[in-house]
Amino acid sequence: MSSLLNVSESTFLALHGMVILAKAAPDKVRVKTIALELKASEAHLAKVFQKLSKAGLVRSLRGPAGGYSLVDSPENTSFLNIYEAIESKINIEVCPFGKSECMYDTCIFDSSITELATHILDTFRNIKLSKYL
Repeated sequence: MSSLLNVSESTFLALHGMVILAKAAPDKVRVKTIALELKASEAHLAKVFQKLSKAGLVRSLRGPAGGYSLVDSPENTSFLNIYEAIESKINIEVCPFGKSECMYDTCIFDSSITELATHILDTFRNIKLSKYL
């Protein structure tokens, strides 16, 4: 069965992993612990958290007392922040099908797709980690 809105495995892990960090805050959580809870590959999750760290959403501490923790509060961290850290900045001004030019004089979706994309973008912007505490 197909889904109209697809989210990559990396984004799935980032969103769920960040909720785990929010619930544990201010404590640090190891990638191994998150991987076990999400039933995910530790190596894949480590790469995801490297991206989140590079984006400034998490900080890491190495060593026996190490792990990851949130940089900002759960109230200030949105799903959009997390999504864009993994997938890249969202641009709803471009064709959702990746075309530089429409084959018709007027797009067959007119403004419907842009309105839908705007709604999804706003929804991701408004969902904060704090919702799951």
